[in-house]
This record gives sequence, structure tokens and C-alpha cells, in this order.
Amino acid sequence: MSNQLTKLVKGGYSLGIAMQGVHTVRAISLIAVLAITSGLWMSFGVVEDSAVDNHGNLESSFAEAGQDSEPTDAEMNREIYREDNSENSGQNVPHSLIISGLGAFGSIFLGSVLLEFVRVTVLMALFTPLLSGIRANREDLLTRGRIMGYLEANAGIHFSALRDALGLANGVTAYHLQVLEARDEVYSWRDGKLRRYAPSGISKAEMGRIRNPIIGTRLAILKILADSGSLGVSNTEIRKKTTISRQLLSHHLLELRKSNIIEPASDKKRPNWRLSPKGEEKLEASKKLSISESLN
Repeated sequence: MSNQLTKLVKGGYSLGIAMQGVHTVRAISLIAVLAITSGLWMSFGVVEDSAVDNHGNLESSFAEAGQDSEPTDAEMNREIYREDNSENSGQNVPHSLIISGLGAFGSIFLGSVLLEFVRVTVLMALFTPLLSGIRANREDLLTRGRIMGYLEANAGIHFSALRDALGLANGVTAYHLQVLEARDEVYSWRDGKLRRYAPSGISKAEMGRIRNPIIGTRLAILKILADSGSLGVSNTEIRKKTTISRQLLSHHLLELRKSNIIEPASDKKRPNWRLSPKGEEKLEASKKLSISESLN
């Protein structure tokens, strides 16, 4: 009973955060569309009105001036300059609206390109409504079954790897994952720039191993330590094998030490480093996930 309650709480919290992002993207997109539309409408109105007003104002000004005397060149230039300034001030507002709207869309697009979790949120916000109106059919059920089967075999896989493994489009993948998550069949979480997924029925121990897998340079460091056994490896040897700077290596070792993934192999001032029992479990889970994602 407690496990089911914990699963529901975690799933609801994760989905709540994702939906907050979806609502934010939709609100920004709506405001951007309104800003661009209003800017274009005002821009065309300003151009037409200013052409008529300028012609009429110039005629009336010169007609009034003509009652006393003919307008001089200086007076004509001042009148034209005043009308030009009035026209420019009227055009600044629509131009600002258009630029603001395009800037909002540009920010959403850039975030989608650089960050996977932003791309997933944008897909859920803008494309899944187009698919949600489609009546559920046999193909939808088969697609969700494929997704669930793959997640059960590769719990913790990130969005792009899952999409490529199943050969699905971005929008279709995001739509079905959203449906599964709403039904508490799938649990997702953010991992840096990525968004990862796992079946909601996964055990707490397994979730702890896959929640934030070790990747990149840190995974390479753990593999080096695993090969050394209990004797461990010195900073110098690790740096030679990874070809990274001393400062960067110190940063990675410090973070791994804080997470209790590595431990000193002796009591020396500058000890060798080896994997902790937790690090051995983390390495196995990360290697398995890395292999499944690299195959796609």
C-alpha cells in the first residue's frame, strides 16, 4: 500500500511539473501570436492613416499660413520634420510588438534545440493537442505497448534514445508518453539537459540506481577505477588515461566523492581512488543504460 502511494505521489509530482512547463509554453506562444498579430494590424493602420493625415495636415497648415503670407522654406521643413517624428513614434509600438513576439518564438526554438527537456515540453504543449483529438485505435494501443515494453527493458532511457529506438516521430513519442504518464504507467524526471523515463512499477532500489546515471567523463573514470580493483588508481594515472586537465579531474573526483561513488584506497594524503560498493552498483546500471542508448 505504501509503495503504491509513493508511486502515485512521485508520478503526480513529476507530471505536475511537466504540465506547468506545458502551460507556460502555451501561454508564451499565445502572447507571442497576439503580439505579432497586433503589431502587423497596427503597422498597416499606421501607414495608411499617416499617409492621409500627413497630406491633410500639410495642406491645412499651409492654407492657414497662406492667409497671412506664403510659407517659407524653413517653415515647410519644420512642418515636414514634425509630421515625420509623429509618424515614427506611431510606428515604434507595432514594431516593438512584432519583435517581442518573434523573440519569444525564437527563445522557445533555441531552447528546444539545445535542451531535450525543453524540446519535450514544447512538443507536449504545441503538438500533442493536435493528436489528442484523434480517436484511440488499435495502432495507438500497439504503439504504447511498444513504448512500455522498451521502457521495461531499458528503464531510465532518455527521450531521444527512446524515440530513435522505436522509429517514432517527436510529436507521436511525446503524445504517447504524456498519455502513459497521465495514467501513472510511466514516471519521468529531468537529468541535466535530458528527460528520462521508466515504468512506474519499478522498484525503489532500481530507481535509485538509474535515476541519475553516470555519463561522459565520469563514466570513463569509474571504468578505470573498476579495472584497478581494490588497489585504486592515482590522480596522475587517471589524468593520463582520460587526457583531461588537472582542474577538471579534481572537480569530477570531488563530485564523485560527495556522492559516495568513489572512496580513498588508503589513508595517505594523496591516496589512490577506488570504487565504493555504491559506485559498483552505479557503474553497472550506467553501463547498461549507456549501451542501450548508444545502439540507437
